Amino acid sequence: MSGLSVSTELNAVTERFRQAPKQYDAVLLASFGGPEGQDDVIPFLRNVTRGRGIPDERLEEVSHHYRAFGGISPINQQNRDLKAALEAELAARGIELPVLWGNRNWDPYMAPVLQDAYDAGHRSLLMLTTSAYTCYSSCRQYREDIGIALTESGLDGKLEVDKVRAYFDHPGFIEPFVEGTAAGLAKVRAELAAAGTPDAPVRVLFATHSIPTRDAEAAGASVDEPREFEGNSAYVAQHLANARAIMAAVAPDVEWDLVYQSRSGAPHIPWLEPDINDHLEVLAGQGLKGAVIVPLGFVSDHMEVAWDLDTEALETCRNLGIAATRVPTPGTHATFVSGLVDLICERTVEQHVADRPHATELGPWYDVLPAGCSENFRGAKPVIAENGSTIGTGHAAYPVAEDAK
Repeated sequence: MSGLSVSTELNAVTERFRQAPKQYDAVLLASFGGPEGQDDVIPFLRNVTRGRGIPDERLEEVSHHYRAFGGISPINQQNRDLKAALEAELAARGIELPVLWGNRNWDPYMAPVLQDAYDAGHRSLLMLTTSAYTCYSSCRQYREDIGIALTESGLDGKLEVDKVRAYFDHPGFIEPFVEGTAAGLAKVRAELAAAGTPDAPVRVLFATHSIPTRDAEAAGASVDEPREFEGNSAYVAQHLANARAIMAAVAPDVEWDLVYQSRSGAPHIPWLEPDINDHLEVLAGQGLKGAVIVPLGFVSDHMEVAWDLDTEALETCRNLGIAATRVPTPGTHATFVSGLVDLICERTVEQHVADRPHATELGPWYDVLPAGCSENFRGAKPVIAENGSTIGTGHAAYPVAEDAK
């Protein structure tokens, strides 16, 4: 075992919106999507920035990280590999659930995937996203995409779609990071020892995608949420709690920080900080000689990892004379894949898994999100898996536990 402390104690707050197990026809693996060639880059970026009025000239300026990889984002192959791994794990357990795959911003798009599912005879889907945390872009936007696709296609009331809980602190997601962080510390310390500085200071940097401060403050916030989150944000609190759990299992005495990456948008809009590269410069000035970069916010080695960490952040470390390594993401790690199937089994009638393990005091997270959680500041849209919504349910509102009414 990894030494990670795991609990199966139920959370009185999140239990209010727990869904009873159901009979599902298929699993929907939902992801961000990415270009698969140079000609796809600008159309893909148009999809990502739709509604913001950003001209192609500006998009071309920010396309360089995709261009550097031949216009191909790693995320699509990562998702193909994850889909195959999920199918293999389901089959190994004797669970007959096909795995479908849909993207928000590139082929295969959500709407035709849902239509194909319905045409194939499926009537109840369970969505599993490649985002583990709670904020607008990593949770609500996926639920809106499904809600919009169902309503615009006329499938609402005909096709039910639910979502597994946010799995940020599920041990299947956390344990690969525990393993990788331990290996990363050993590697950096070996490099420092080989350089004749075995006692040089080493720090662990937990990296995640920055988001606008306004979105961070809305993450997890709703009229039905009684808790106050560290950093005034469920998104921030979830990352901090995970980092503490990992370091308690690996190296309680090693210092660490939560840092952010991949900032975009207008410079006058505040985003979560510190930026990883800026923070590395500060730490180097304080004498830091070794860094272990943990991509805590990411499921797989997609572009934000391949470019922002492996290219930019590691180059910053080299320029500053810091021995550094980047820990792998969960990807198709056997523990991660098994954990995802456990999450599916939490929600199914057959092969039901009653325990809901979690590695922080924040979990297990909600099955059905509180109304208005992680608000969309551009206006309300049809949304699934939310208290009071009838979208994706067959037009019966999501049930609420008696003590939450």
